[in-house]
Amino acid sequence: MAWKTLDDMELDGKRVLTRVDINVPVENGEVTDATRIERVCATVQDILARGGTPVLLAHFGRPKGKVVPEMSLKMLLPALEAAFGTKVHFATLDEADGVIDACDKGHVVLLENTRFEPGEEKNDPELAKTYAKLGDVYCNDAFSAAHRAHASTEALAHLLPACAGRLMQAELEALEAALGTPKRPVLAVVGGAKVSTKLELLGNLVEKVDLLVIGGGMANTFLAAQGLDVGKSLCEHDMTGTAKEIAEKAASTGCEILLPRDVVVAREFRENAPSEVVKAEECPADAMILDAGPDSVAHVEQAIDRAETLIWNGPLGAFEIAPFDTATNAAAAHAAKATASGKLVSVAGGGDTVAALNKAGASDDFTYISTAGGAFLEWMEGKVLPGVAALG
Repeated sequence: MAWKTLDDMELDGKRVLTRVDINVPVENGEVTDATRIERVCATVQDILARGGTPVLLAHFGRPKGKVVPEMSLKMLLPALEAAFGTKVHFATLDEADGVIDACDKGHVVLLENTRFEPGEEKNDPELAKTYAKLGDVYCNDAFSAAHRAHASTEALAHLLPACAGRLMQAELEALEAALGTPKRPVLAVVGGAKVSTKLELLGNLVEKVDLLVIGGGMANTFLAAQGLDVGKSLCEHDMTGTAKEIAEKAASTGCEILLPRDVVVAREFRENAPSEVVKAEECPADAMILDAGPDSVAHVEQAIDRAETLIWNGPLGAFEIAPFDTATNAAAAHAAKATASGKLVSVAGGGDTVAALNKAGASDDFTYISTAGGAFLEWMEGKVLPGVAALG
C-alpha cells in the first residue's frame, strides 16, 4: 500500500486533524441514524488511546460557502459525545486555536462545518494552510468524501504528515482485495435502473472481472439490445447500441455476461401486484419486467459458487416492494452464506445496495460493505480518488 495508516504515526501529545464523514440524517435537531458517527469511533478512540487530540473536520449538507445556522455541526455534539464516551468541544475556525489549546487530554474538538468556508470546495491552498496551522498530523477517515478535491480532503494532506484513519484503511484494503489483487474468478453483480449512469463502471469491470451479472432495469436495456421485446419495462432504448458495445468488449476480454433467463412481469408497479414468471424472450407487450425469475436466480447462485471474489453494486429487481425483492434477497442470502463459510470474499457498496442487502438480512455476513456511494463507484470505475492519492 502506498499510503500510511495511524500505525505509522507518532501521536502522543499531537493535535491530529481528522477528516471524518458525519453527514448524518437529522430531524428536528435529533440524529435519526448514527451509523456514520459510529464508524468514526475506532479512529477517534485510537488517537485518544495514544495520547493525541482528535480535531475533527467535517461537512454537513450543502451550504455552498455560506454560514447556514441549521447546518451547524453544533447540533451533532450530543450524538458524538454519546458515541465517543468523552467530552467534545465545539469551535469555529476563528476560535479553533484557543479551544484546542485549552482542550483537556482525552477530549475531542469538533470544528464548524468545513463547507461554511468559501474556499473549501475550491480546494483553496490558503484555507488548507489555515487548517494546517491547527495540527501536527493529518488523518483522513472520510473515504466517502475522497472523490472530492476539497481543502480538507486534498490540499491539507500535502501540508502535514498524512495517513488514513481506520475506516479509510478498512475501505481501501477491502477494495484492494476486490479489484486490485483479487482471488479469481471475480464476479461482479451490477444492478440498478439505468445503463447510462453506470457506463464507465461496466466498461471498467468487463476488463477486470471474469463474470458479470447485470440486473435491474439495466438488464432490460441489454435484453432489448439482443432484439427482445421488453414490453412496458423500464428500458433505455437509446442505449441499446452502447449495451451491444459493452457485450462485445466483454466477449473480447473473456468476461462472461449473465442476463436474466426468465423474468417476473406485472401490469402495474405496486406492492403485491398480480405477477407471473415468463421466459426473458416472452415478455407480454402490456407488461413490465420487475424482477429476475427463479431460473435466473439459480444461474446467479451458480456464478456465486464458482467465484472466489464478489463485488456487488445495485439490486436485481424492484427490491423496494414485494414480491419483486425475491431475486435480490435470494442471491444476497446465497452470497452471505458463501462468505460466512469462508469460500468467498464479498464487497458491496452504493446507496441502494446497502439498503437492499440490509433488507435481505445479508449485510452482516458480507466481508465488507461500503457506505461511500459516489467514492465507491468512482473507485470501481477505475478512477483516481484525489483524497486517497493525496495520502500517497
